[in-house]
Amino acid sequence: MSFSTGLFVFLYLPACLLFYHALPFRFRSVWILVASWAFYAWWRVDHLALLVATTSVTWLLGRWIAADLEAQKKRVRAALAAGVSFNLGILAYFKYTNFGLESLNALLSTLGADTIPALNVILPVGISFYMFKATSYLIDVYRRDAPVAESYLELAAYIALFPQLIAGPIDRYRNLASQFRQRAHTFGYFSAGALRFMLGFCKKVLIADTVAPLANSVFALDRPTFVDAWLGAGAYTVQIYFDFSGYTDMAIGLGLMMGFRFMENFRKPYLATSITDFWKRWHISLSSWLRDYLYIPLGGNRRGTRRTYVNLMIVMVLGGLWHGPAWTFAVWGAWHGILLAFERYRGVARRKQAVPRPVAIAGTMLLVIIGWVVFRASSLQDAFRMYAGMFGLHGFGLSTGLLWQFDTLAAVVLGFAFVAIYIEPWVSRREKDRSPVWQRVTANARLVVLPLFLMSILKILADSSQAFLYARF
Repeated sequence: MSFSTGLFVFLYLPACLLFYHALPFRFRSVWILVASWAFYAWWRVDHLALLVATTSVTWLLGRWIAADLEAQKKRVRAALAAGVSFNLGILAYFKYTNFGLESLNALLSTLGADTIPALNVILPVGISFYMFKATSYLIDVYRRDAPVAESYLELAAYIALFPQLIAGPIDRYRNLASQFRQRAHTFGYFSAGALRFMLGFCKKVLIADTVAPLANSVFALDRPTFVDAWLGAGAYTVQIYFDFSGYTDMAIGLGLMMGFRFMENFRKPYLATSITDFWKRWHISLSSWLRDYLYIPLGGNRRGTRRTYVNLMIVMVLGGLWHGPAWTFAVWGAWHGILLAFERYRGVARRKQAVPRPVAIAGTMLLVIIGWVVFRASSLQDAFRMYAGMFGLHGFGLSTGLLWQFDTLAAVVLGFAFVAIYIEPWVSRREKDRSPVWQRVTANARLVVLPLFLMSILKILADSSQAFLYARF
């Protein structure tokens, strides 16, 4: 069940919120857990069993760590190692077994040896996100950065919390523990949450889903031209941002409607002035998770310059592979790792920008788009075809292969999306203007969200919405 489907909007969500607000507060966490497990079981019941098993093991080991933290250091470290190994081991099995066997068989075929039969392991939806939540809980309890969960119910509700279950944000338990025990339910929170949900819905359905066919068509071409390649790369750049940030807006909005305050996952990433700045703005919950639980334990920048560069590369390549079991994701991670290391070497993150801000934004955006090409491509060969097109090696005009399926609406929405991205800072600054005229403009702009939301509903009823991109990771 996806947020952008009629089933969710017309059946699941109203029933979930109605029962939630009708119950006394002490029963609301129970309902959150029941509703979240039902939401997840809609895909596959057996995968729900894996979620429950992960939660149960994490709960038991978390209690063990908290109980023995003072007296039995070795036992505590063993329990932590067991929990982290269990969670990440399951993630590795389901996510990378097929990839590992395919890579090994390719090598064996090259050497003329017999190949290994494929297992065809099915990846459970959202496993990357809930495994990271479970793992961070154990580490934070061990570090005393988070309290141990007071009950199994509380921890299970945190891990399975349905607004975050499929694609984040990866909120830490320490940020939500107090909210499970006490949170405010006001009309202001609910209305703000509903507005945020509708805004995210519109971003996903009206923008991301509209430009997606253009990106798909270009990436399917054998010889994309200069115009083709840049149109496709631009379309995917818009698609992935409005798809994922739309999901995040919907998740945050759902949380507000139930009294939760989730972390922000985006801060205008396409306005970054460097790649270092980009990773402070894009998928913030993942980048901070990788920093706190991988980069810093590896030594961070405390073990010399060369080790810092190595650590950056390790973290970014693993971060790329976290998105999917493919060499394209590894290359994408390595691309960002190289750029981060280079910027650190040049001191970009520490010094004042030497170039005008618009130029820095444009340069960073170019590097990000280049990275998105290999991220989106089905294989490295497909990525190289796109890069060849971006350099004009296959010609410059719109190809006949794209012309016959060119969608004018998608091109218009693509242009609108880029305008919206770069006009947003001006709008944000003007929101601080307390003049009566601007206040009326702001109020009327918010009213536009409702008819756009209704248009989105009609669109998904007419032709079903596409799955969220990050639900695949």
